[in-house]
Amino acid sequence: MREGTKIVSIGNRVIGGGNPILIQSMTNTRTEDVEATVEQILKLEKAGCDIIRSTANSEAAAKAFSEIKKHIHIPIVADIHFDYKLAIMAMENGADKIRINPGNIGGPERIKAVVDAAKAYHVPIRVGVNSGSLEKDLVAKYGGVTAEGIVESALDKVHILEEYGFEDIVISIKSSDVLMCVKAHELIAEKTAYPLHVGITEAGTLTRGNIKSAIGLGLILHQGIGDTIRVSLTGDPINEVVSAKLILKTLGLREGGIEVVSCPTCGRTSIDLIGLANQVENLAADYEHLNIKLAVMGCVVNGPGEAKEADIGIAGGNGEGLLIKHGEIIKKVPEEQLLHVLEEELKNWNK
Repeated sequence: MREGTKIVSIGNRVIGGGNPILIQSMTNTRTEDVEATVEQILKLEKAGCDIIRSTANSEAAAKAFSEIKKHIHIPIVADIHFDYKLAIMAMENGADKIRINPGNIGGPERIKAVVDAAKAYHVPIRVGVNSGSLEKDLVAKYGGVTAEGIVESALDKVHILEEYGFEDIVISIKSSDVLMCVKAHELIAEKTAYPLHVGITEAGTLTRGNIKSAIGLGLILHQGIGDTIRVSLTGDPINEVVSAKLILKTLGLREGGIEVVSCPTCGRTSIDLIGLANQVENLAADYEHLNIKLAVMGCVVNGPGEAKEADIGIAGGNGEGLLIKHGEIIKKVPEEQLLHVLEEELKNWNK
């Protein structure tokens, strides 16, 4: 389905038409604090964020986009609620895309003003509808908040923009109810060719939010639906990007980067495997150019066998550890040298 969606340019990136699925996140700084916002965006860029969204909830925030753009390298989206003037101001100051709900920014003249500015500045509009803001008439029509109601609401908003001759549109329909969200995306993918931004809204804290997002995004993306994604988590937005990358890699929708697998520990484990695995995860983040599987095993008894499908692995226990390549033991080293030996192997992987 993704191959058939409309191609939309967002700054220096392109979505839709079968292009790679891009990862989004949102800053949680005050946008008018340019230094803090830029600092966070640069960290998100390094983590793998492709598109960033920031709130434009005041004139100062909207005007800050021009300065922020001087220091970052990915497209920035202005998040607008209610005030159409801020949408226009954000575009005047360089926003690469705006996120609005045409139903809550005022009458036709205000919508037309936003559309005219979007046309003038070649800025696409993301139409966002959440289950929590579903119109009362649609709630009544469908007997509650439903996937069908969410889809109808989103397409109503799209039609408003189309009436003004605007079709540079991305659609976002979100719900904190995972299965409702999945159904809504299945329905809307059959009804429109506009690219879809996919996410489970208000997913929750790190553990709960990751589980809900992995299930929801996995079910949606595996059907060929979705052009950009966000994993919404309560906490550091870096975690959103890391989780999104893992979801895409797990589904075979993104290559590159080291896949780290580790055993769950058992009574045979005699090292701090949890600490070692976390150190390896951090180390692997510096080698995004390698497309390999790395195994971290807790004992030297079953480690080589369990790591046979990995490109490289380490297994530790009883004061010494093993370096394993493609299931074969390469060398035995003191346990405290395992991480160093592994890092040297990664540094020289393709040399």
